[in-house]
Amino acid sequence: MPWYSEEQIEEVRSRSDIVSVIGRYVRLKRTGSGYTGLCPFHNEKTPSFHVNPARQMYKCFGCGVGGNVLTFVMEYENLTFPEAMEMLAEQAGIDLPKQEMTAQQKQQEGIRLTLLEINKKAARYYFALLKSPRGKAGYDYLTGRGLTDETILHFGLGFAGQGGGELYQYLKKEGYSDQILKETGLFKMDERGVYDKFWNRVMFPIMDVNNRVIGFGGRVMGDAKPKYLNSPETKIFDKSRNLFGLNYAKRGKRNNMILCEGYMDVIALHQAGFTNAVASLGTAFTEQQANLIRRYTDEVLLTYDSDGAGVKAAMRAIPMLRRAGITGKVIHMEPYKDPDEFIKNLGADEFEKRIEEAQNSFFFEIEVTKRNYSMSDPDQKTKFIHEIARKLLVFEDKIQRNNYLEAVAARYNIKTEDLQQLVVRYGNQMPSGYEEVMEERQQERLRKGRKKESREGISYSYRLLLSWLIEEPQLFRQISQWIKPEDFEEGLYRTVAKELYEQMEKDELEPARIIGHFTEVEEQNKVASMFQTSFGSEIQAEEKKKAITDLILKIKEHSLERQAGEVTDLNELQKLVQQKKMLQGAVKLHIS
Repeated sequence: MPWYSEEQIEEVRSRSDIVSVIGRYVRLKRTGSGYTGLCPFHNEKTPSFHVNPARQMYKCFGCGVGGNVLTFVMEYENLTFPEAMEMLAEQAGIDLPKQEMTAQQKQQEGIRLTLLEINKKAARYYFALLKSPRGKAGYDYLTGRGLTDETILHFGLGFAGQGGGELYQYLKKEGYSDQILKETGLFKMDERGVYDKFWNRVMFPIMDVNNRVIGFGGRVMGDAKPKYLNSPETKIFDKSRNLFGLNYAKRGKRNNMILCEGYMDVIALHQAGFTNAVASLGTAFTEQQANLIRRYTDEVLLTYDSDGAGVKAAMRAIPMLRRAGITGKVIHMEPYKDPDEFIKNLGADEFEKRIEEAQNSFFFEIEVTKRNYSMSDPDQKTKFIHEIARKLLVFEDKIQRNNYLEAVAARYNIKTEDLQQLVVRYGNQMPSGYEEVMEERQQERLRKGRKKESREGISYSYRLLLSWLIEEPQLFRQISQWIKPEDFEEGLYRTVAKELYEQMEKDELEPARIIGHFTEVEEQNKVASMFQTSFGSEIQAEEKKKAITDLILKIKEHSLERQAGEVTDLNELQKLVQQKKMLQGAVKLHIS
């Protein structure tokens, strides 16, 4: 993977106008000195996504994402930092020669590439073992489940042997150290020795969207527990941000995706011609996975198991899909439990019919909710109708909500006017159980202690001061007399403060350039949030003076307290205590 210098990153960023780039994905409307639009990263009806051409930054005040043009491309297109650089450079007509990495960068990139290399070799090893006489148990299991040799090859399925260290011995002979093998998550290492994590299991390689093996799932032969075992999270494997089969499904010709619960469901559907099937990776479906799917489709067909656990999983996934702006439908597979069983017994044509008959996910939610009430009991039926009214509030768009309201009223024999009145009533008051929820959250916060609250408070003060400096750079000379980059806690805040102070010393303020120093989307979002904290544009001079003074005092006092906790010399400690005492009344600002 190439590495790019700060000069190259800045050239690509500065020559890629953020309004033009984002405008290819989002319909933007001019509002004052900036632009607004519907956020592409979460579902919303009222625009909360803002693009600032002067700062070359964007921010969504609904879901919190933000950054520069590189951040947007990485997040929207699901690209790595170098991939986003290459894409924008090509569009801007910039030639990007590769640069030499620093020693630390080479080390980290070397580890990542080595892990991918080891996973690839492990996948080949498992596949070869499956095809050998020693893999007969695994091969018989897969063919017994109806899989063809072509499908086994297509998904690279394999078998982990009966022994406890076969893969380890193989990779040791390939020249890998215990230190790097430990990073793969494929082995257990303790005082007794080293053992393969997977053994006596059919193996499912997990690939990212670029067809690289990033982890494994293993199904045990026999009745041992756990039935399915998955790779732990590593430097290349994040369960919440990947989906099994997405590398194939994203190339599918259908305009939707089928969301399954297990690996075998995905494989069975692909073999039957439904190559748009994906599954979460041994964990519950996540918001990140919903947003990942949104990049490829706006409709998902849920095929979770028809048992209690499957219904519960579907009920949890549907709101996530809705928040991501995805239309959800539920495929009913009765009398069979899952897609794998259904395909084996009724075939692809019948499954196609079930797709055409898929139930709207909101009506599915209502039907599941109905099971909790006795419709023959007037009180129970009343409670059910009230719950329907509350559920209808998930639709922010009035026309959409009214359409659903009319359909629900007709289906459950409720007077439309009565249901409409209930919806309006619940829409004009706090949600049911609001007080209990808030009390629970308050108690939870108290249980976690004041330390976290204090930490969150100082973090907010950091963000507020940084935002103020960017909004009104003329304040820098006064503020910098009291607050230095070293007064921010080590880590992201201090790094950003240092970069910002250097820019202001040179009178070259470019916040978007600071974001370009970070290559991970999460870090870029955090940095962007430091420059977007609102403090009110209508604040008067005296109020502003007091607010900034209070910020300076809070940050400086926190800095001195932190230093005091680190020093061991009594004289140094006394100096810090004296500095803190002298602070009050010493900070005098001139603000107009």
